[in-house]
Amino acid sequence: MTKIIETVEVDVPVAVAYNQWTQFESFPHFLEEVVSITQTDDTRNHWVVNVAGAEREFDTVITEQHPDERVAWRSTGGETAHAGVVTFHKLSDTSTRVTVQIDWEPEGMLEKLGALAGAAGHAVRKDLDNFKEFIEGRGSATGGWRGDVEA
Repeated sequence: MTKIIETVEVDVPVAVAYNQWTQFESFPHFLEEVVSITQTDDTRNHWVVNVAGAEREFDTVITEQHPDERVAWRSTGGETAHAGVVTFHKLSDTSTRVTVQIDWEPEGMLEKLGALAGAAGHAVRKDLDNFKEFIEGRGSATGGWRGDVEA
């Protein structure tokens, strides 16, 4: 299993960063490999991603969610076995630290070589930088879901 941990500081209040992260269908705006996400209910999403030219589909379930603190998930189907958590830490009234941890099992020789070279970590770092640009450029979230989920 490969573990990725990346952090970014964003110049928006914690509620704004958190609310945006709950808008899964907006992820293609800042996650480069995500083609689309369809939210099927409060805790389930269907993802279509394009990794190194190969399109993959999988489902995820939110296993834990607490407003302004964390969102945790795991995959439930498809080729991509992974789990992760994103946490939100208030640094000040106008800034937030966002930390993403993803544990995943590389599939096939290309992904395994990429994992050894740290390609996935670089991709997550780039996605967090894109999130920072997206949310700071907007200054507000495109929506928000503030429900609590406990596994």
